[in-house]
Amino acid sequence: MEKRWKRLPGSRIEPAGSERKVLRRLPVIALAGTALCVAVSLVARLVWWGETADEILRTLQMIDIWVVAAIVLHWTVVLTVAIFCFIIFVMKGPAYVADGYDLPDTNAPR
Repeated sequence: MEKRWKRLPGSRIEPAGSERKVLRRLPVIALAGTALCVAVSLVARLVWWGETADEILRTLQMIDIWVVAAIVLHWTVVLTVAIFCFIIFVMKGPAYVADGYDLPDTNAPR
């Protein structure tokens, strides 16, 4: 069986829009957001440097948990936006016939 990927007649390619700009900026956004979240934890550790009280250690641990949760949320949002931009990028390309089925020319069943 021969695989045929033919362009649909009349299909056109749309010009690139803002999805390419967003896709180019996503790595910087991911790194900046991650660095900002980690900075919160580092600042908290600098503020309470050398403290050994149980309440302070518990607070630092809770801040770390919230920072990890914020990083996971940030990465999830960045990945969702990347998927969205990729779908738009693919949809703006030409249309193809993926599984062409040639119909018989007769109107009556066999």
